Amino acid sequence: MAKALLGYVGGSDPRLLAEMRRLQQRVQDLESELVRIQSENDALNAAAARGESLLDGIDIDVPKAEPALT
Repeated sequence: MAKALLGYVGGSDPRLLAEMRRLQQRVQDLESELVRIQSENDALNAAAARGESLLDGIDIDVPKAEPALT
């Protein structure tokens, strides 16, 4: 009975172990991306609290728009 249960819950099937490793790596990747995005969000919130515009650091020389041809 124990062998049947062990086989039922996964045992040592190499495909299952490989899938579990792949999923664990994916979880680690997602957790690190979450930390990165949270720190970026914190920086943006801090800039917004200081009253800075997100576009202050961008120097864009946009010519005056011309009217559309009719």
